Amino acid sequence: MHFVHINGCITHYDVSRAEEVKPAIVFINSLGTDLRIWHQVLPKLADDFTLVTYDKRGHGLSSLGEPPYSIDLLARDLAALLDHLELREVVLVGLSVGGLIAQALCAMRPDLVKGLVLSNTAHKIGTPDSWAARIAAVEQNGIASILDPIMERWFTPPFRSQDNAAYQGYCNMLVRQPAAGYSGTCAAIRDADLTEAAGHIRVPVLCIAGDQDGSTPPELVRALADLIPNAGYEVIEGTAHLPCIETPAVHAALIRGFVEQFHEE
Repeated sequence: MHFVHINGCITHYDVSRAEEVKPAIVFINSLGTDLRIWHQVLPKLADDFTLVTYDKRGHGLSSLGEPPYSIDLLARDLAALLDHLELREVVLVGLSVGGLIAQALCAMRPDLVKGLVLSNTAHKIGTPDSWAARIAAVEQNGIASILDPIMERWFTPPFRSQDNAAYQGYCNMLVRQPAAGYSGTCAAIRDADLTEAAGHIRVPVLCIAGDQDGSTPPELVRALADLIPNAGYEVIEGTAHLPCIETPAVHAALIRGFVEQFHEE
């Protein structure tokens, strides 16, 4: 575990550096999760790439800061982390809100970004009313009050078996996030609209959808890919919103195939 002061917060991160100089891959978590969601993906890439994971503010072991947040603030946090690590021209793997952060960083600091994997995300997610309702529920009754509907969006029915210890563990991960950090990030998603910015992306992009994703369904991810010049698009079968957990081998293979194109340049 590593910690650094960034923009008035303590940011928790981890980094493993490959011996050969190759594009670093930086993973950006979804709402209500921490860097542990990548634990089944990282070993499939660790021998060949420098890998960075971190907890955005208000999540995991990072500080809360002063919620509510904005996507631009979360992107500035990531920019500062990459500056601290002296990394440039990285490949960002952004999942859900992480995809919004990745798009914002690409527009804000193009010197940092060599390519984007936008997984289970979009240019705009949800509606102001839906996010207002979620924020109100969390503020009044805590994250546990919305656990079941969130899990239905995150995971397919077979994974949500009560006999699946991993499912119970990820339920724990969600409800143990700071409520203020969760609702503060909901506000950032509510206010984000990257429709115009998506059309100006000029780095290679791969958009990934889960065929059973209840949060960012395939047609929404497809709409994002259609906005971005020359973006690739893949659908993973048998997964919902978090393919890094349900289908990590397929997710990692898509990431690897995308990043390896830069080795041939």
